[in-house]
Amino acid sequence: MTALLPEGLRDRLPPHADAAAAIEARVLAAVGLHGYERVDPPLAEYAESLATRLKDGGLNDAVRFVDPVSQRTLAVRPDLTAQVARIAATRMAHHPRPVRLSYAGSILKLRGGQLSPARELRQIGAELIGLDSVAAAREVVTVAVEALEAAGVSGVSIDFTLPDLVDALAAGAMPVAAEQLASLRERLDAKDAGSVAQIAPAYLPLVEAAGPFDQALARLRAFDTAGVLASRLDGLAEIARAVDGRVALTLDPTERHGFEYQTWLGFSLFARGAGAEVGRGGTYTIVHEGGAEEAATGFSLYGDRLASEPAPERRRLFLPLGTPATDAARMRAHGWVTVAALDAGDTCAAQLCTHRYADGDAQPV
Repeated sequence: MTALLPEGLRDRLPPHADAAAAIEARVLAAVGLHGYERVDPPLAEYAESLATRLKDGGLNDAVRFVDPVSQRTLAVRPDLTAQVARIAATRMAHHPRPVRLSYAGSILKLRGGQLSPARELRQIGAELIGLDSVAAAREVVTVAVEALEAAGVSGVSIDFTLPDLVDALAAGAMPVAAEQLASLRERLDAKDAGSVAQIAPAYLPLVEAAGPFDQALARLRAFDTAGVLASRLDGLAEIARAVDGRVALTLDPTERHGFEYQTWLGFSLFARGAGAEVGRGGTYTIVHEGGAEEAATGFSLYGDRLASEPAPERRRLFLPLGTPATDAARMRAHGWVTVAALDAGDTCAAQLCTHRYADGDAQPV
């Protein structure tokens, strides 16, 4: 017997597990008030089905195994969004659009990264499916901010990006050879001005068009002399206005890492004190049977990164042996967590209690 766990996996102990569950419940309640109804997909699916709904190469991040019943390869979900998309495209294809769905569950990745070694995460989120508009994106961004507020997260900031910006420009006003497009996207993402200058010098202003939202948006408008991006930038400004003053806003128009399957809008959510982003969202498309595509917008939060590191304060009331059940029920009705002694030798200290029931009330230990 060993207490060691596989790399990237960990136990969640009290009181942190209780705190994380409470945060998850508050987030789901907040999105539920906006009409997002909960779905609960299975932990694993047929790998071939999941692969069609994950971004390109997404199944490379999935743990796979052979199902002893069907003898087919199954994959443990590395992302819940793809499963919600499947539900919307199949089981709820008849539902009037847009359909609003929320979810929470564990995901498992094949391997962790250097900056984020955890392989198992709790993913909480909401998806608005069947409408591609500024209004839909504005609602999703606003709901994401309210969800973080409900979780008690402070110092929230949003970093917007325009994932298909380079593709849109290269296909029209600023042509780029097809064989160079992927390299240009990569170099812009890395802010490698030298390489961008060698591939397509006209795109160099985009390297500088990142930073605080208002200044970055102004640089993008100045760059867009032909007005090709005008409607897109107007929509982005409208979305930002909906949460301006509640969160800090930045814009990095060529950020692509992690937004490979988003369309015209992507955003990362950060919080003060968190070592990595606490969430991510944007616009994308889901695929129906037969290949038809449908627009969607959503966001995901990572529950483990929302929970505060300091242990939440315990408020536990020790009930000495023989305490009447009616007294115990009365104290629980007043918000106390009660821990009953089961033998005469039980103590407050042994049960990690902060108070003791005596003389009809809670007394500090």
